[in-house]
Amino acid sequence: MIKRILVALDFDSDTAIATQYAIEIAQRNDAEVTGLAIVDQKGIESESAGAGLGAMYYAEKLQEKFSAEARAQAHHLLREFTGELDRAGVRHVDDHVSEGVPFERIVEDMKYHDLLIVGDKTHFFYPDRDRPTHFLNDIVRQGAAATLVAEAEYRPIRKALIAFDGSLTAARTMQKFAQRNAFDAGSLEVAVLHVREHGGDEARAESELLLRLAKSYLLPHGFARVEAMSVEGAGVQRTILSYAERSQADLVVAGAYAKSGLSTFFFGSTAKGLIEECRLPLFLYH
Repeated sequence: MIKRILVALDFDSDTAIATQYAIEIAQRNDAEVTGLAIVDQKGIESESAGAGLGAMYYAEKLQEKFSAEARAQAHHLLREFTGELDRAGVRHVDDHVSEGVPFERIVEDMKYHDLLIVGDKTHFFYPDRDRPTHFLNDIVRQGAAATLVAEAEYRPIRKALIAFDGSLTAARTMQKFAQRNAFDAGSLEVAVLHVREHGGDEARAESELLLRLAKSYLLPHGFARVEAMSVEGAGVQRTILSYAERSQADLVVAGAYAKSGLSTFFFGSTAKGLIEECRLPLFLYH
């Protein structure tokens, strides 16, 4: 069960969606929420760096200017966030502005939370909001908590697609998803998808066994509607996206390091492609 939720804040539109999911999950689980706004000092230093003795003086002044602007905007963002939670009647604790490297600050705070909710287009360098920070891979790979990646458009989570290959990573991710109960298991429809790289009766039988075992795990956790689907496909990313669209899923659940069945899923080219191309929220774990 989820009792502590961490939300990484920035000025992108998906932060508002992440906040909405945090409110809903907190209300369902009687959980408390922490808002984290980060001043990306490394990014600021890089942006304001100069060359030569004269340039160093102006670089320091520019860094001071950027840092002050970033702090002011981060505190403004945090006030907006806490206002939303107050209006929703959701408890929030330890809300703070942190300075440093965004990846490091988030991973540290994840140690003390059950779930991280973050937008997929997150930017932490406030003076230049078009400057992206590519850190989701490392966050999921090294963070202690599961991660829910929000898109820019809100959608109620009524159906979840679990990409499953029987590996330890896939099993841990499925367990996290079931045990955390982020969404209402009783009303949530779940589809478990296994992508076979090879055809033939033996591969099909192995795939069907994995799916039966996965289903037998999910049912006692309150998921009343679970379907299983074994499909053959060489392109894992394409197969997942295609099935998610056909099945009208609202959420994709996937592990970070599966090495069989789903090939090198998740954080190889498949991971990058899913994060960039999937227009659904992602529930990720390692």
